Amino acid sequence: MNGQPRFDLNDPQLQASLARKSAAAAALLGRIVREFPPAAFATSLGAEDMVLMDLLARHAPQIEIFTLDTGRLHADTYALLQKVTDHYDVRIRVVYPRTEAIEQYVNKHGINAFFGGVDLRKSCCEVRKVEPLRRALAGKRAWITGLRRAQAVTRRDLPQQEYDAANGLEKFNPLAEWDEQEVWAYIHTFGVPYNALHDRGFPSIGCEPCTRAIAKGEDIRAGRWWWEDPDSKECGLHPRKRSGVAA
Repeated sequence: MNGQPRFDLNDPQLQASLARKSAAAAALLGRIVREFPPAAFATSLGAEDMVLMDLLARHAPQIEIFTLDTGRLHADTYALLQKVTDHYDVRIRVVYPRTEAIEQYVNKHGINAFFGGVDLRKSCCEVRKVEPLRRALAGKRAWITGLRRAQAVTRRDLPQQEYDAANGLEKFNPLAEWDEQEVWAYIHTFGVPYNALHDRGFPSIGCEPCTRAIAKGEDIRAGRWWWEDPDSKECGLHPRKRSGVAA
């Protein structure tokens, strides 16, 4: 659902849905500004996050924007980071892992140890993503993500607002109800920049070693940690909840 849209961008039903959901997302961002300052948006620079980037620039420029540079991102992701900075004339805060933690992990387990099992992969994510996120959110009252229910089986019960007990603040998912077509309709309608990898079969983009293009008919997150069972495919930034308790 990228490059030239494979759907009718002018379809009245699609545009009506897009207008309604865009207005609802903008209203939610406004409420976050009023009721939960200071708040921050954590962007991975994926398609959904680019929609939110545009909505923030238009409706809530007060909200801080940051991204996590794991040290192993795709070159296209870094190129997009610069493009976004120029396009929106905004400075995105870049948060890095702690050097000592990276060295300890690599020297103990190996440079690509995450292929060796879920525990080793999640340990890598903890060092490169989860701990930096905690630092980035310190002192904030709310954070915003581009998560959608339709992205994965681990996200099908995703609410628009929830309490993030791990980080001690409110968490908002303004695009929770959006589908993939609506995301790309927004991008094409408003000329939003996006990662060139989307045009090469990467609907979901993370670290370079842990992301591959998907084949036609595969789930949109099939290319993330493709060697693992779908039920384990989260990095720890967004833990699943059962009976109100984070898994």
